[in-house]
Amino acid sequence: MASHVVTFAGLSDQDRKKVAPLPKLVEGDRFELHVRRRNGQDQTMSLPPAAASAVEALIDHLLNGERVAVLSEDQELSPTEASTILGISRPLVVLRMDRGDLPFRYIGKHRRASLKDVLALNTELDVRQKAMEDLAADSENLHLHYGI
Repeated sequence: MASHVVTFAGLSDQDRKKVAPLPKLVEGDRFELHVRRRNGQDQTMSLPPAAASAVEALIDHLLNGERVAVLSEDQELSPTEASTILGISRPLVVLRMDRGDLPFRYIGKHRRASLKDVLALNTELDVRQKAMEDLAADSENLHLHYGI
């Protein structure tokens, strides 16, 4: 699959104030997307429950002031795009690829990693970061209480 630029979208504070939160969907609810075109035409599309839950999550994140990106699980990312998701530099992503921490494949001369693998590495990095923060807190506690 070809790589796509990872772009994040968000709502301004003004736009967030204009939109009422979506009530939680319950079984049996129908989710329809209504679009009014510039030319005045209306179009309505019914969404299946799985798509409705994705749209519901998207709206929730946007209304909470978070920026979101919609990507497919099997999408392949360049090291630059992966660095955006991981919050680390592109050279560090390439280093992770070279070490085997992030599986990738070459397309011509270009490296590509699957979104699934990038998200797995992100989870692993989050766990390591939390462990390091806990260790630092324990060290600080030992120093403050026992002078060690």
